Order: sequence, then C-alpha cells, then structure tokens
Amino acid sequence: MLNGKTALVTGASRGIGRAIALKLAELGANLILNYNKSLSSIEEVVKEIESKGGKAIAIQGDVSVFEEAEKIVKAAVTNFGSLDILINNAGITKDGLLLRMKEDDFDRVISVNLKGAFNCIRHASPVMLKQKSGRIVNISSVVGITGNAGQVNYAAAKAGIIGMTKATAKELASRGITVNAVAPGFIQTDMTEELSDKVKETIVGNIPLKKLGTAKDVANLVAFLVDEDSLYITGQVINVDGGMVM
Repeated sequence: MLNGKTALVTGASRGIGRAIALKLAELGANLILNYNKSLSSIEEVVKEIESKGGKAIAIQGDVSVFEEAEKIVKAAVTNFGSLDILINNAGITKDGLLLRMKEDDFDRVISVNLKGAFNCIRHASPVMLKQKSGRIVNISSVVGITGNAGQVNYAAAKAGIIGMTKATAKELASRGITVNAVAPGFIQTDMTEELSDKVKETIVGNIPLKKLGTAKDVANLVAFLVDEDSLYITGQVINVDGGMVM
C-alpha cells in the first residue's frame, strides 16, 4: 500500500516507534529511522527491515534541537527523494509529583515530547506543501486527555500534541496534507515492564477489555492513518486504550 513512499519515524529504536517502523516497512515504505542514543537497538531494526527486503536508514539526532530535526528531515529527501509520511513518536518520561518535580525535568520532557514534534513538522511541512500531499501522525497519550498524578510534565506535553495536531491540520489541509494524533493507553513496552504486578493488575482492572495493549495495536492504527483509505480524516485524536477513556 505504501510502495514508493518515504516515511520518517522519530524515536524508532524500540517500543511503539519500532513497531510503527516495521509495520510501514511491511507495507512497502522506505524508512528513515531516527534515534538519539540507542545505536545498537536501531541497528537491529534496520537489519530486520532489510532482511525482509525493505529499505531503512538510521539517522541520529535529538529532535528537541531545531537544527538536528532539520538534518533528520533532510536525510529523507536526500536518500529517497521525498518525505510522504512523518510519525512524531520520540518521547521521554521524567515522572515525579508536582511539588518535587525539578524544573529541568519539566523542561526536558516538554522539549523532547512537544517541541520535538513541532521541530519535525516545521521542517517537514515545506517538503509536503511542495508535493501537495503528506501524512503526519503525532503520538500523544490518553494522559494528555485525562491527566495523571506524577506526570504533570508528560501530560502537559501530550495535551500540547493534541492542540498542535488540530492547529496544524487546519493550516495544511488545503494542500492535501492530513494531520492526526494517536493516543495510546497502557501499552506493553519497556516503560510498563518496570511497573509492579500489583500496579499492572490495578491498571488492567480499569480497562474494559481487561488487558494491556501492544505496540502493534498502535502501529496498525498509524498504518491506516497514513494510507490513502484515510484521506478524508484529519485533525482527529484516536485513542488506542481498550476503552479506558470513553
């Protein structure tokens, strides 16, 4: 479905980003895989894609830095001649209660999770505007909708992603570019693996489907949103949360 398309996935070395990259490659897209520190992990993703006949190039860079985000976007055009799909997935957590949260922990999460998405959209949009086509999917979170104790910084960033998605969608729609957000709930990743069994049981108990989601669940929705079948969908926030937030 995505043969000949070029997709940039930020934070592609593990978890949701990795699953999205593998899914888009499976559908025929050429991949630019951004990572910041996890070189060995991103090399594994590249090898897996290439072993199945796909094309993938790893590009190191901190998306929170304006110039580095520009370098990452330029890599897509330089190597594959276009940039058709942008997945803003890069994100970090530095959890802590509000009264104990350090200013640096707040600033860093906002910088990577929110400003990083802006930086990539800012540099990718001129390319897509020239092409008169493009798909942008921003990975938000259900905590950007509901809030979550101990995650003031993360919730603020993910809520910001939702506002950015809607504003950007309105600006770019007339040129054939769609912008949507995906808001995962509790997904089985390295982050959730750190939770105790008791905490996991409590979480699952609050989910109508009574199970955690998988990175593949998120990747499948992203794949739909970047395909031609979704060309009349823009400015939307879609939860992948087993019914947790209704």
